[in-house]
Amino acid sequence: MGPVVRRPVAWIVTVVLLAEAAGIAAVNWLLGVVVDNQRMSLAGLDPDVMATSSKVGAVLFGLYFAFCALVALLVAVRDRAPAGLGRVVLISAAVVNGLLGAVAWGLVGTGAFLAMMVVLALLVLLLVTYDRPRDTGARPAGDTPGAGGAPEAAPEPNPTSTPTGDPQGRTADSGNITRTAPTTP
Repeated sequence: MGPVVRRPVAWIVTVVLLAEAAGIAAVNWLLGVVVDNQRMSLAGLDPDVMATSSKVGAVLFGLYFAFCALVALLVAVRDRAPAGLGRVVLISAAVVNGLLGAVAWGLVGTGAFLAMMVVLALLVLLLVTYDRPRDTGARPAGDTPGAGGAPEAAPEPNPTSTPTGDPQGRTADSGNITRTAPTTP
């Protein structure tokens, strides 16, 4: 994929990750509010702790996806591949979206699964389109890219014809030469 696709994909990933950050944060916050209002308890856990931890999770997940969106925004603005921590963050976002898609398939349905797979595909596309050129290491002299292609081969020797018909130029004096027999009638 050429540079025509790179920037639009990076901008789309930025917008999608910001929407995902807001959506995940809102869903987790809503779950915390519901647990707090209904005073639910799971296996004897304190409802206040459950509500607080759900709200903290909402903030942390929202900040995580917002940071991922910031990395995608920097990729879009600079038009360069993410490096170091940014690449790791985008890869981790792809893994998280894959896991969320698997959970969504079982709990919500195919629509949510497909939405998560679209986000996963966009993240992978962002990472692949900005793939770095491979380092080929040291090259032998005369084998530099763009310098005339492959090295030239040695010229083939011209066959010589002798009275014995030997292409290697040996004469009939050597005594241990066997004449070649024709293979076709």
